[in-house]
Amino acid sequence: MNKTDLINNIATKSGLTKRDVESVLNGFLGEVTEALAGGDKVQLIGFGTFETRKRSGRTGRNPQTGNPIIIAESKVPAFKAGNKLKDAIK
Repeated sequence: MNKTDLINNIATKSGLTKRDVESVLNGFLGEVTEALAGGDKVQLIGFGTFETRKRSGRTGRNPQTGNPIIIAESKVPAFKAGNKLKDAIK
């Protein structure tokens, strides 16, 4: 399912217009992005938690030359599913 499919499904089930659903979805995604960029985490009880994790630096290899390269540490987004979501998938 892509973003357009999600918008269509929510609009059909909720009776809202696609434009309204898209606006709410974009707002939600923007707020989650801002929170993660600011170092916060977003918890949706039962659904899951969006957070950032630190990926430590490491040595890798250039696939074309085989030479070792240094990969710097970085922050990456992560999602941990909540119990209700896990149970729904079982």
